[in-house]
Amino acid sequence: MNVPTREADALLDFAEIGAGMLAEVGGKAANLGELTRAGLPVPPGFCLTTSAYRQATEPAGLTPIFDALEATTATDVPALTALAERARAVVASAPIPTAIARAVVAAYNQLGTDVPVAVRSSATAEDLPFASFAGQQDTYLNIVGDDDVLDAVRRCWASLW
Repeated sequence: MNVPTREADALLDFAEIGAGMLAEVGGKAANLGELTRAGLPVPPGFCLTTSAYRQATEPAGLTPIFDALEATTATDVPALTALAERARAVVASAPIPTAIARAVVAAYNQLGTDVPVAVRSSATAEDLPFASFAGQQDTYLNIVGDDDVLDAVRRCWASLW
């Protein structure tokens, strides 16, 4: 799926992803890429990279939350919970940059007309050889339609928090 974005590395087809790309796509997508490249029967799909996440969240105003997180002790669970809730709300309400939204819609439409899809995380700290945090972020199943896919992407990103 060659879909142009502001940065070429914001969206990758599974066939473009390899095991050495954990920092860009996370463990789940890296594994799906390897399976696809090996010719195994993986449903077609694509991955938004960490670059896409940064493009969407940097202008959203997370810096004050990051600063507060650094100033909060690990034992102050109520403060950490409140900061995470603020971060989740900020990311959930942040608009997806136009170039990325267009790329997602184009890639989704290449899968077919009104195809139900799963929108899942592939965090860089999950499905690792030495640790597994799979299932910690939200998954959205049977998502149909351009707007619903984009909404699920935003909610999936927000679920990091």
